[in-house]
Amino acid sequence: MMVSTKGRYALTVMVDLARLEGDGYVSLADIAERENLSMKYLESIISILNKGGMLQSLRGKKGGYRLARKPDEYNISEILLLTEGTLAPVNCIMQDGVECEKAATCSTLPLWAGLDKVIENYLSDITLEDIIRGNRKKLLGDYCGTCVSAN
Repeated sequence: MMVSTKGRYALTVMVDLARLEGDGYVSLADIAERENLSMKYLESIISILNKGGMLQSLRGKKGGYRLARKPDEYNISEILLLTEGTLAPVNCIMQDGVECEKAATCSTLPLWAGLDKVIENYLSDITLEDIIRGNRKKLLGDYCGTCVSAN
C-alpha cells in the first residue's frame, strides 16, 4: 500500500482541524500557511473531505472549515479510504472482495488478504484524537516490534 500525496495531505488537514477543534471555522488560507501546503491542491482535498461528510463549511468573512464530528470519532481508515479509494496492498484485493481470475489457485492470496486485514484493523483503531494527543503507545502498538520505544 502506498498512500498518495492526496491521502497524506487529507490526513494533515484533518489533524490540523482536530488540533483547532472548538476554535470555530478555520480558513483554507490559514491551513495552507500553517501546514505549508499549496492552496490550489488543498482546495481539491477540502472538496473531497467536505463532500464526504468529514467537514462542515461556512461561507463568508468568518467562514472556513471545521470537523463535522469530534476528533475521537474519526478513524484514520475512513479518511484514507475517502481519498485513496482503497488501502489494499495489492491490486487483486479490493474492498468488495477478491477481483482476480486466479484467486482459486493463488498460493499468495491468503498472505495479501491477511495483510489487508492488518492494515484495516490498525488504521481503524487509530483516531485523530490519538494523533493530536501523541499517543505513541497506541500508534506504535504491537505492529512495530522493536522499531522505536513506545514511551
